[in-house]
Amino acid sequence: MAPTGTGFERKSVAIVGLGSIGGVIAGLLSAIDRYDIIACVRRPVERLTVERPEGGIEVPISSLTDPALAKPVDWVLLCTKTQDTAASASWLERLCGERTHVAALQNGIGHDERLAPFVGQATVVPTVVYYNGERLAPDRVRCRRAGDYDFAVSDDAAGQSFAALLDGTSMRVLVTGDFKTLAWRKLLINAVANPTSALTLQRNAVFRREDVTTVCLALLEEAAAVGRADGAQLAADEPEQSIARLLSVPADAGSSMYFDRLAGRPLEVEALTGAVVALGERHSVPTPLLRMLLTLTRAASEGAPLLPRRSV
Repeated sequence: MAPTGTGFERKSVAIVGLGSIGGVIAGLLSAIDRYDIIACVRRPVERLTVERPEGGIEVPISSLTDPALAKPVDWVLLCTKTQDTAASASWLERLCGERTHVAALQNGIGHDERLAPFVGQATVVPTVVYYNGERLAPDRVRCRRAGDYDFAVSDDAAGQSFAALLDGTSMRVLVTGDFKTLAWRKLLINAVANPTSALTLQRNAVFRREDVTTVCLALLEEAAAVGRADGAQLAADEPEQSIARLLSVPADAGSSMYFDRLAGRPLEVEALTGAVVALGERHSVPTPLLRMLLTLTRAASEGAPLLPRRSV
């Protein structure tokens, strides 16, 4: 790692998973030209375009397709779906060293436990991702704001280091002393909204329907009860707040599970709805509606693609 002329040490950052979330952060970090960015991908990508409300950016990007050629880096941003974590093991094994930080830009909770078998002595940095990303092509993504912040991290050394990594980008990072509650607030929305949009095959506009809102509120009541039993400090009106946050997202935005179902990819339901149901069992909190949603989404996950597959 070579120091820059200003005394700033240029760090190395590997992005594993150049999809809707990874593509956005790879483009924004590349644009500030402070780091040596490498995209770990199946097929080479030379340039990356990020569409965003404040104006698009197009940046060159280096890519690596063979994990055997990877070397330890300062930062790994793991942006795969949770069910693909084990499939990223060959990348993580080569990219992680004692001084490496691995930021989990993934849905769900329990990031530390999920990544521990694959990262050796590296430091895991759990995050909550709030921005809405959409992959338009292998080299083009769209980013939309979905709240007051784009990330939340714990108020500890690892979380503060992640916030410093993004300093200079347009990403807004909340450093919080109650990460667990914020992670659960995001999980509530994901565990209910993602399967609903995937099953109805509709973007966020579906949540403007009064009947859908009523169903989602009942599902959120169950999920919030589990979260409280798990130690999250959720408000009495948390379900209503969740609906309000969901409705703040543009109506034409789509969830990751919606896009995955269209493409016939496995749905990330086990780390979302499945995790809430499992914790409900552990804490003896009944979740009959969430169980039904989980069953239907599992069945949908095994279905055929609804759109022709594209090579990516």
